[in-house]
Amino acid sequence: MSENVKMKKAIQSVIKTMMDRVMDNVLSKDPFIPEEHKAKKPLYAALVPDEIFKGSHFERRFVTPFGSVWEKLAVVAAEEGLGSGKTGYTIVGKVKSERLRRITEVLNWLEHAQDGHKKMKPDWDSELKYVLAGGGEDIPVQVICDVYAEDTINQKKYSFELKAPLPNSDQTKVSKEKILKLYSMEPCQIDGAYYALPYNPYGKRENYSWSFPARWFDMKHDAVVLIGDEFWEKIGGLGTYQAFITAVNEIGVEYKSRIYREFLGMEPPENFDKGLL
Repeated sequence: MSENVKMKKAIQSVIKTMMDRVMDNVLSKDPFIPEEHKAKKPLYAALVPDEIFKGSHFERRFVTPFGSVWEKLAVVAAEEGLGSGKTGYTIVGKVKSERLRRITEVLNWLEHAQDGHKKMKPDWDSELKYVLAGGGEDIPVQVICDVYAEDTINQKKYSFELKAPLPNSDQTKVSKEKILKLYSMEPCQIDGAYYALPYNPYGKRENYSWSFPARWFDMKHDAVVLIGDEFWEKIGGLGTYQAFITAVNEIGVEYKSRIYREFLGMEPPENFDKGLL
């Protein structure tokens, strides 16, 4: 079995486990009950067809568990590609006191206007250079990585702050602080730390325009930012992103068909399988 086929199967296993749990939830454990909906929200039920709220009932039970699935998929990619992957891994090191002060200072510059001037625009290279120029006493620091991966052949260590494709500002601020701390450790405990998004809803990197993370990173130019295929190829090697696309497409038809028939109670429309990745 080729490496890409192994990775595809591993990715499908994670997604199937999540989808089977969702289907069991919406069909058996927590189904949409029209009478209950009408009793709780009579005005809504009088104005809007039940099918609309039935759809949102499913969406809420699908979107929430998918948040943790991205990290599981990243670990699968790391194990099949680089060699090793973990979630919630703690990195411990020492950071000089002035570097810690400068990290806080940089975050404040990005968040608030200073002395009548506009907020600073993010520029990873200049920010990191400024932080690393700081000295002082060594302070013990620990950083918990969303995803930690090791290239077992080349002996390289990587940390990824993996967020949903449209992250909020507070999440991104915390991630930036963590990444700056990782690069500030002496001796450095990683060979690379990144802010990563699993896919790009805007298509190309230069078109990414979600405003909240852009307060903290130059999403179009900062090398520390990885979006979509950049992330998957980094953590899993060449071909990982295509393996991910193929894995999702192969099982997507099955689950869309089940959702139409078993949850919505209708036959899938013609060409329902065309809207895949």
